[in-house]
Order: sequence, then C-alpha cells, then structure tokens
Amino acid sequence: MRYLIFALFFIGMLITSGVAQAQAEKIPAIPVKGMVTMVDLGAGSCIPCKMMEPILKKVEERYKDKAAIVFIDLRYHRDQAARFKVRAIPTQVFFDREGKEVYRHVGFMSEDAIVEQLGKMGVQG
Repeated sequence: MRYLIFALFFIGMLITSGVAQAQAEKIPAIPVKGMVTMVDLGAGSCIPCKMMEPILKKVEERYKDKAAIVFIDLRYHRDQAARFKVRAIPTQVFFDREGKEVYRHVGFMSEDAIVEQLGKMGVQG
C-alpha cells in the first residue's frame, strides 16, 4: 500500500505543469568539482522534504566554502530522478571531492546525521 501511495504521488509529480518547470531555478553541476557535495532530492509538496528545508539552509551556511549542499526539487527537474536513481523522496546523495558517490540515504535526514556524514568525509563545520 505504501508503495502504491508513493507511485501515485510520483506520477502526480510527473504531470506537473511545464510552466512551473520553466520557472524553476537552474541546477548547478553536480557533484561540485573539487568539493564534497550533498544533494537532497525531494519536492516542495513532500512533508519530510519540507521538514528538511530549514536543516539544509542551516547546514549550507555552516559548511559554506567547505561543502556544497544542493536541493533539487523533482517537481521541476524530473529528469534528475532518473539521473540519481531516486526510488523515494527525499533522497540524499553524498559525493567525495573526486565526484564519487560515497553514501546514500532515503527519507528524512536530521542535521546531526548530515553533520556526522560530512565529518566522515573529512569536512569539519
């Protein structure tokens, strides 16, 4: 049942208006060259994604110039779901400085868990 609900939600995201997609911000090159990168893939209509929004802003400020923290709203960037092999949202993908994926998490991720993972990757806040 849970997978059916997710599938229906994801299909709804895919039907989103092209106007909204055109209005969305352009995403940067990911992973960011020479920098540890965390990309959070979600949607503004997803409750766990909304809960992570202030956490991501806080982490982004804390790690400015030390790690790239990027959010991609899959409602507007549908092609990125396939690119990053997203099966559920939110999904967080961590890349090392060489651009290799080193860790993936699905679901809500707390600030402490993000900080811990960045620390394991050699980034201190």
